[in-house]
Amino acid sequence: MSPIAMGGPALFIGSDTDYVALVRPELDPADAGVQRAAAEAGVAPEEFAGAGDLWAVLVESGGEGDGFELPGVRDAEPADFAERLRAELAAASGPFSVDGGAVLRLDARPAGADAYAFTAYVTPPDDPETTLTVETGPLPVAALLADLDAFLGSLA
Repeated sequence: MSPIAMGGPALFIGSDTDYVALVRPELDPADAGVQRAAAEAGVAPEEFAGAGDLWAVLVESGGEGDGFELPGVRDAEPADFAERLRAELAAASGPFSVDGGAVLRLDARPAGADAYAFTAYVTPPDDPETTLTVETGPLPVAALLADLDAFLGSLA
């Protein structure tokens, strides 16, 4: 089966193997993969694609991944998180934290010249006693700022 193309706003913090991401996947009903999957499921492509308004958090650490949906989250909440992270990075001269509510907190610390490393604490909404922890390596501040600007632009 061919992959299904997804779009939608996405903010990834980390590397290919260790990251936390806020995503709002959007499927295109005209995509051939979506049409095939919809036919296999016995539904219209538009129904299969859904509204594209459901946010999710994805995490991966050391090859182990997880993710969960965030029902009821509107675009304003991830945008606020990204704006606060951007402001902290732009002004940062030392460690800082950005709280994303009950689900996500980022602790940042300098990691060399013009770079920060993050510890992400992610708490699945259906299991508040569990906290997943993701450690990133050093990430260049300029690239993070560009990614945050692109993410915020995709929400405008």
